[in-house]
Amino acid sequence: MSDSTYIFANSQPLTQVESEEDELTETELKELARLQAIERVFDPASRQRIQATGIAANWRCLEVGAGAGSIARWMAEIVGDDGKVVAVDLNTRFVAKLKRANIEVIESDIRHLALESQSFDLIHTRYVLIHVPEFQVALAKMLDLLKPGGWIAIEEPDFSAARAIAGNEAACQSMNRVNEAIAQMFASRGMDYAFGIRLPAIFQQLNLQDLSVENDTPLAPGGSGIATVMKMSAERLADKYIATGKTTQQDIDRYCQFAEDLRSWAIYYSTIGVTARKAVSKSKVKS
Repeated sequence: MSDSTYIFANSQPLTQVESEEDELTETELKELARLQAIERVFDPASRQRIQATGIAANWRCLEVGAGAGSIARWMAEIVGDDGKVVAVDLNTRFVAKLKRANIEVIESDIRHLALESQSFDLIHTRYVLIHVPEFQVALAKMLDLLKPGGWIAIEEPDFSAARAIAGNEAACQSMNRVNEAIAQMFASRGMDYAFGIRLPAIFQQLNLQDLSVENDTPLAPGGSGIATVMKMSAERLADKYIATGKTTQQDIDRYCQFAEDLRSWAIYYSTIGVTARKAVSKSKVKS
C-alpha cells in the first residue's frame, strides 16, 4: 500500500510541536500512543497464534506493518542471534531504533519489497491488508517470500460485527452512525470494512495447508482496551468519518463518551486470525 491508501496517514493533523524527549511531533505521539494501545490489547492473541506455528531459534521472520515494533522485538528474542527478523513498514519512525543485531528495519511498501524469494520461515501481519485495495498483490508478494512449508499468520478486522449493545440511548444511536461512517469510509477507498471474514476462503483458494481460523469478537464494556483503541481511532479519523456524510462531530463526541462509559457495552469489531503453511512442491518432496 502507499501512504495515500493508509487511512491513518495524515489524519487529523495537529499542531506540530516537537517533543524534547524523543523528537516526535504531537501528531506522531498521538499515533504512537494508538499503536501501543493496539499492542497492549492484541499482542497476547497474536503471540499465541505465532507460537502455534512452532517458531524457534534460527528462524527467519518477516513482520509486515511493524507499527511500534512489539511483535518484531518479541520474535527476535525467540529466533535468537542466529535467526533474523525483518520489520517492514511504510513509515519506520517508531521502529527505526530497534536495538537488536538480529532485527533489520526496512521502510517499504510490501508489494515492492526487494528481498530474496522463499527466504522466510514465518511471515506475520496484523491489520494491514484491510488498507490495501489490491490486497492480492501484497499477499502474493508475501507468499513469494515464504519458504515452501513456511508459515503465514494474518490477522484482519471485521467491522461489520460492530454494534452498540447497552448504554445511553442517544450514544448508542451515535455509535451506530459512526459504524456506518466507517463502512462508507472504507468503501469510498475501494476497501472492504469486513475484510477479515474473507481470509479463510482466500487462504483455501491459494492452496495453503494446515489452515487454522479464529474469530475473536469481544463484547466489551466502556473503558476496556478495545473501546479505548476505537476511541483513539475516532479522534484521529474524525474528519474522514464526517466527510462520509453518515455522521457528525456530535456523534463522534458521543461515541467517544460511550467508549469511556463503564456502563456501556458494545462489539467494536471482530479480529479474524488465520494461519497456514505454504505447500511444498511435489518435486521438492520427491527429492
